[in-house]
Amino acid sequence: MKKTYYIHGMTCNGCRAHVQHILENVNGVGGVSVDLAEAKAELEMDKEIPFKTLKKALEKDGGSYSIHEKEVQHQKIKKKKPVENGTGTFYCPMHCEGDKTYDKAGDCPVCGMDLVEEVATATPTGEIYTCPMHPEIEEEEMGECPICGMDLMPKEVNISAEERNYQKLLSKFWWALAFTLPIFLIAMSEMVPNNPLFKVMPLRYWNWVQLGLSLPVVFYATWMFFERAFRSVKTWNLNMFTLIGIGAGVAWLFSVFALLMPDFFPEQFKTESDTVHVYFEAATVILTLVLLGQVLEARAHSKTNTAVKELLKLAPNKAVRLVNGEEESVAIDQIQVGDLLRVKPGGKIPVDGKITEGESTIDESMITGEPVPVEKSAGDTVTSGTVNGKQSFIMEAEKVGQETLLSQIVEMVNNASRSRAPIQKLADKISAYFVPAVVFISVLTFVVWAVFGPEPSYVYALVNAIAVLIIACPCALGLATPMSVMVGVGKGAQNGVLIKNAEALEKLNKIDVLVVDKTGTITEGKPSVEQVLAASDHMKEDELLQFIGSVNQLSEHPLAEATVRYAKKKGVSLLEVANFNSESGKGVSGNVNGKVVVLGNAKMLEAENISSSGELKEAASHQQEKGKTVSYLAVDGELLGYVVISDKIKASSKRALQELQKMGIEVHMLTGDNKTTARAVSQEVGLDSFKAEMLPQDKLAEVEKLQAQGKVVAMAGDGINDAPALAQSDVGIAMGTGTDVAIESAQVTLVKGDLQGVVKAYRLGEATMKNIKQNLFFALIYNSIGVPVAAGILFPFFGMLLSPMLAALAMSFSSVSVIANALRLKTVSLN
Repeated sequence: MKKTYYIHGMTCNGCRAHVQHILENVNGVGGVSVDLAEAKAELEMDKEIPFKTLKKALEKDGGSYSIHEKEVQHQKIKKKKPVENGTGTFYCPMHCEGDKTYDKAGDCPVCGMDLVEEVATATPTGEIYTCPMHPEIEEEEMGECPICGMDLMPKEVNISAEERNYQKLLSKFWWALAFTLPIFLIAMSEMVPNNPLFKVMPLRYWNWVQLGLSLPVVFYATWMFFERAFRSVKTWNLNMFTLIGIGAGVAWLFSVFALLMPDFFPEQFKTESDTVHVYFEAATVILTLVLLGQVLEARAHSKTNTAVKELLKLAPNKAVRLVNGEEESVAIDQIQVGDLLRVKPGGKIPVDGKITEGESTIDESMITGEPVPVEKSAGDTVTSGTVNGKQSFIMEAEKVGQETLLSQIVEMVNNASRSRAPIQKLADKISAYFVPAVVFISVLTFVVWAVFGPEPSYVYALVNAIAVLIIACPCALGLATPMSVMVGVGKGAQNGVLIKNAEALEKLNKIDVLVVDKTGTITEGKPSVEQVLAASDHMKEDELLQFIGSVNQLSEHPLAEATVRYAKKKGVSLLEVANFNSESGKGVSGNVNGKVVVLGNAKMLEAENISSSGELKEAASHQQEKGKTVSYLAVDGELLGYVVISDKIKASSKRALQELQKMGIEVHMLTGDNKTTARAVSQEVGLDSFKAEMLPQDKLAEVEKLQAQGKVVAMAGDGINDAPALAQSDVGIAMGTGTDVAIESAQVTLVKGDLQGVVKAYRLGEATMKNIKQNLFFALIYNSIGVPVAAGILFPFFGMLLSPMLAALAMSFSSVSVIANALRLKTVSLN
């Protein structure tokens, strides 16, 4: 039977997946389908499950979800209030709940890690100036304070929550250190002969001093660790803070109990002064060192998304707008589509658009990763954040705000950084059993030392059991993958390789075969008409061109656009078209001036039952052997001539394809062009494998065929006809210069739109996966060695034991070392 319930509290796909997972684990539930948009869940069950059982399952999880049997009017999700500092969007760095985000800072309810703030979008507002003496004064322009006359200073408005959290943790660390250091000195003074402190007062009183000094450390500076530990046990999401809370908590509570009831303990727990051994120094030092690790981790973590932060700096705050020929300075968020903007020498391009007047060289390295400036003139497109050369020009704004390429890059990097790579499932499976296993080993350590250990055996048992709890670090294991993904995605963005999700980054490393389109991928995708040839002398070029341009004016294909441009350049007037039809991979047809016009390749002629003379085909074939494309024109079933179109091969294509083949990747070219042209292009770029006259469904079938052979297939293309194959391939790679449909269908986008970007993408995937495996290895080896050493496995052989304080130090630095290793990806060369 099926039954529908209504779920409240879901705000994203991460919530939807989490709710589905909870309901699937309820006994008696056979299948679950959760709809985020409709806020409802459909459950399949053998027999009806009591509603209370489902409700209890969601409440037990500790989330903010509620389930209802009937649809009720529930509160709409409130829009986030604009935040003065940062973005107001937070997520867990370990992605415990998928892509779920939060609207305020805090810690993850699953792993306890501090939530990370998402990097802002690249849509800056105008800079605000304020008076250092009167902060209530805010102006959009520099000047003097109207109250005191001081020069106004730029107001710092983008202090991230990440930075605020770091400052907060740092402040707490200094407080913890201030109180922990005296405790440590008092405890260590027992090792000094003729201890001078004992001349001031006996040990029992110094123990009370240690208790007093420990209170600010436990209940203020590090209390958050115990809160997270309690929550983890309550929700049974056991994590690093579970171990820290149990270990440090046991040491501190034991010491308090020892002070209050010393006679309860046997003699082996007591000192020569007849006081019970206390562990205030162990508890506070452990907590302070863990806090130090959190501080270092917060600082290191902020460096993992520096690539995006650097991209954000590219967008200027101001622009020069032309209004009735007059220049005015405006904030970037005031620019509208169609505005004319003047870009001065050395200035940054404010928004996406095209040059309408003037010419210059543009440094696009920050977007494409290519260091050589590009020459631009009237009609050429320019991108926000790129830097103008030594000449001034006027541009028209075409994309503003979040529509600009820079904003889309930042958005894509943000989304990809939050996605989960398949390899992370390994870490998740290990983490699920990690904490219970460590707690079991800790209990076993206590029992073994208490039974078989030397005197005082219970003291050894307690200390070593605490050391086992403290040294284990599931956090390092959880961070191994997402940290590398975040840095890798940012590195790609800096080099013009935009990764849509972490899965694509992982699969790039496994590519066996690369399938490439010809037009716009190997070639520049900027075709131009070379000549129009008639089948007979009585037909003029202008007449042919009128039919060709007219029927092509409704097509979006690059070849069609080239013929329309050519016709207009020749001054040929275009006629209206009726019954227009486009056959992808073949050509177009329509009624022009009462006549049926067909324009396309040989397959188009065949489909329309139009025959061609041997002489005409031979002449066309001669052009195709030179790598040029030929489109035949037929009017009312009669072949009248053809148009020759050339498309220059990109300068980087040959080198890139050769590099890929040297890496052991098979490269197959699939094109809708004829076999002769395809052979000429493939020979020029050094490819042995190609297939011509391929329709979109043929390209799709070829990708499926290669996948059926066990190959991991990447597809690089730029057109609408490439979209099915891009979506089917294991890794779809779209040229950034291509169509929106192709880019949406792909998992990787190359901003510059050349095949050298595929080489960069492959190297990026290879370097990232290598880094992830290093992190996982270090985390697993660290815990595999650290836990047995803390348990005392070396004591029978070398008499060595690991102090819980040293265990805390090692644990704190384990996560930092994982992040530090991930940061090495920033230095990898992709060229």
